[in-house]
Amino acid sequence: MFGIHDYWLFLGAGLLLNLTPGQDTMFIIGRSLTGGLRSGVAAALGISVGSIVHTLAAALGLSLILATSAFAFTLVKLIGAAYLIYLGTKLLLAKSIQTSNMLSATGAPARPHSAFFQGILTNLLNPKVALFFLAFLPQFIDPTSSAKTLAFLALGATFITTGLTWCLVLALAAARLQAFLQRRPNVRALLDRAVGGLFVALGARLAWSR
Repeated sequence: MFGIHDYWLFLGAGLLLNLTPGQDTMFIIGRSLTGGLRSGVAAALGISVGSIVHTLAAALGLSLILATSAFAFTLVKLIGAAYLIYLGTKLLLAKSIQTSNMLSATGAPARPHSAFFQGILTNLLNPKVALFFLAFLPQFIDPTSSAKTLAFLALGATFITTGLTWCLVLALAAARLQAFLQRRPNVRALLDRAVGGLFVALGARLAWSR
C-alpha cells in the first residue's frame, strides 16, 4: 500500500517508541497530576496535533531545514527549552495550592484549553521530534514508489494514533493519582513543585542536547 514495506515491523517499533518515556510523556503526566483528567487528555491531544504538523512538514520536506541548518535547529531547540523552563519555574514559584481553587503554575491547569495549546507548543518546539519523523518513517517507504508523500502520511498517521492511545492511558492513570492528591493539599503542593522541577530539567536537557 503506497509503497510501504515491513508495515508490521514499523508498527511494532512505533509501539516500543511510544512506550519509551520522553519529554511528551512527562508533560502529559505533569498536566494530569496538576489539572486532572481533562487537562491530561487535552495535553495528549495537543501533542498529537503537534505531531501531525511535524508529519506534514517532514512529508513536504520542511524538516530538512532543521536537519541541514545548525542555526535553525539551535534556535528552535532553545525556544522550546525556554518554554519548558518557563512552565516549570511558574510551578516552582507558585503559592501553596488550595483544594478548592485548583490553581497551579501555568495559571489555570484546570482549563483544558491551556493544556492543549501547551501540548502543541512543547511538541512543535522540540526539533528532535521533527528529525525523528524525517529519519524514521522513510526507512519503511519504497524509494521507487510513486506515492511517497501518501506513504509518509499513512505511516505518520499510524504512529500518531498509537501514540495518542498510549498518551490517553497515561493521562487516565495520572489523573487517578491527582484525585487522591486533591484530598491532600500539602502533598499536592509538593508534587506541583516536583513537576515544576521536572519541566525545568527537561528544558535544560533539551537546551544542552546536541
